Amino acid sequence: MTRIAIIVGSVRPGRQGRAVADWVFAQAGQRTDATFEIVDLADHPLPHLDEPVPAAGGHYAHQHTRDWSRVVDGFDGYVFVTPEYNHSTTGVLKNAIDFLYAEWNNKAAAFVGYGVVGAARAVEHLRLIAAELQLATVRSQVALSFHQDFEEFTTLRPAPFQVEALGATLDELVAWSGALAVLRRDQVGASNG
Repeated sequence: MTRIAIIVGSVRPGRQGRAVADWVFAQAGQRTDATFEIVDLADHPLPHLDEPVPAAGGHYAHQHTRDWSRVVDGFDGYVFVTPEYNHSTTGVLKNAIDFLYAEWNNKAAAFVGYGVVGAARAVEHLRLIAAELQLATVRSQVALSFHQDFEEFTTLRPAPFQVEALGATLDELVAWSGALAVLRRDQVGASNG
C-alpha cells in the first residue's frame, strides 16, 4: 500500500504546524487507498547541514543523516505542512530536505500551507526545491488562512471548502505516488541489472 508522510515543517515553540498536521492526518485516516504517518521534524533534530559530501553522492558520514535517510526513504509521497516565514518556508524544513537527495527522487509531494496568506509563497518556493530533487508536486494544495481558518489566529477551524481542497490534494498525491512507483522499480532494476 502507498505510504505517505505528513511532514511537520516547523519546530518553533507555539507553532500551529502540529495542529495542522493532526487535522490532515485525521482527514487522511478516512481513506483506504494509502497509509499516512506524521513525521514531525521536532522528533528528528538535525544540525545545520554538516555532511562533507553533497547529498546527491549518497554517502553519509553521520548517523543522524543515515537515520533521517531511512525515515524519508520509507515513504512513497509526502505532504509538507509549512508556515511562511519572510516569503519562504522554514529554515528547519529546508535544512531537512537538503540533507538528502535520492530518497526524494521519483516520489510525489503535496503542500498544506498556513499563515496570513496561506503560505502561498512558501509553497511556491518549495515547488522549486522539489523540482531539483526530482520530486513531483501535485497541482492542488491547501492554503489555510489565519483570518478564516483559525479562531482568534490560534485555534484551527478549517472552513468546509478546505476539507474539499485537502481531499482533492490527497487524491492527486496518492495517484501520483502510485504512478511514480513504476519509475522507482525501474530504477532499482536498472541498478541491479
